[in-house]
Amino acid sequence: MSPTTELSGTVPAPTGRRIDLARFRDLSLVPVLLVLGVIGFAVSPAFLTTDNLLGVGQQATELSLLVLAEALILIAGRMDLSLESTIGVAPVIAMWLVLPDHGGRFNGIGLFPTWTAIPLCLAVGALIGAFNGFLILKLRLNGFIVTLGGLTMLRGLQVAISQGQSIVNVPTSFGYLGSASWLGVPAAIWICALLFLLGGCALAWLRHGRALYAIGGNAEAARAAGIRVDRITWVVLIIGGTLAAFAGVLYTGHYGSISAGQGNGWIFQVFAATVIGGVSLNGGRGTIFGALTGVLTLQLVVNVMTLAGVPPLWNQFLNGVIIIVALIISRFASGEKQE
Repeated sequence: MSPTTELSGTVPAPTGRRIDLARFRDLSLVPVLLVLGVIGFAVSPAFLTTDNLLGVGQQATELSLLVLAEALILIAGRMDLSLESTIGVAPVIAMWLVLPDHGGRFNGIGLFPTWTAIPLCLAVGALIGAFNGFLILKLRLNGFIVTLGGLTMLRGLQVAISQGQSIVNVPTSFGYLGSASWLGVPAAIWICALLFLLGGCALAWLRHGRALYAIGGNAEAARAAGIRVDRITWVVLIIGGTLAAFAGVLYTGHYGSISAGQGNGWIFQVFAATVIGGVSLNGGRGTIFGALTGVLTLQLVVNVMTLAGVPPLWNQFLNGVIIIVALIISRFASGEKQE
């Protein structure tokens, strides 16, 4: 065995043959997207219109940020179920802090000016990620149980603060990014494209970004190689919470209000998109581009079904089928041995 082979065995990372396989997996959904485009056009000529495609992109923005966050966390070998609740509770807390008491069912405390709503929302998301990191990394609690409990706790907090009703009187500044258009394209699409580009570049070229693959592949080997595993993982959890909170900002601007059940059930779509996009649930493998194609695949499937007149009640069933099929394909394509 050569020294190069021994080194790659010490710190797991996509090298040699695995790089080629990963690149193939990144592009594996591109033909699927093309086929969906053909099917969509056959179902309805309106599918390829600018308005429809921009609408699909707009619909995908909030979900895509959750997928981006989950992809980074999964690559690092962790999992965060609480992202589903963060997208709702962070905007609610921000509104509670900036809106004054107006005598309605939802009463804020007006502690901060309205222009601070977005920074406060992002700060709440970061705090949630930091708290999850403390429980997982410092207290050594099971990450799945911690984030599952966080999902339930944060959902309850969201309903309690909002009094179970939608918040419609959101500040204009808070809803701008989710409702504005730049150069004829929704601002949310530009923002998400930029964030995905930054995430992909970080994983490809930054030292800490590439370290995520080593941590997700074998945390102990990565620690032995001098990588600060806990610190990097903690930062990734914080970034994930912040991205989920920002998704809440875009969602609020898109729909003009914050619903009491905002984000409810989204975690299933998040995992569906990441899995079919080639991100491994075991950590250490996957790319941001693959995750993005997973989001687009789900959204195009829903759009084609809508244009074909299929009831939306079938969407959840289809998402489950997509996950199972993707796992089967991944199993035989990668040749992994299952225990």
